[in-house]
Amino acid sequence: MSATCDVTGAGPRYGNNVPWSHRKTRRRWNVNLQRKRYFLPSEGRYVTLRVSAKGIKTIDRRGIESVVARLRKQGKKI
Repeated sequence: MSATCDVTGAGPRYGNNVPWSHRKTRRRWNVNLQRKRYFLPSEGRYVTLRVSAKGIKTIDRRGIESVVARLRKQGKKI
């Protein structure tokens, strides 16, 4: 399973570790992913999503119904 947010599509970012000596080595910044369970009142069931912290705020702002409708419109199975 890839480390991407179901809502925002955010994935890991890549860059360099740069110490004082400037010897660069590659590193990776992971997304703050959480497994969250939301209740869909229209369907009377729960859905489990892998969402980032920003995705949780998006769901709080827009509502779970509109977010799930947008995900289904994009072709994602929920």
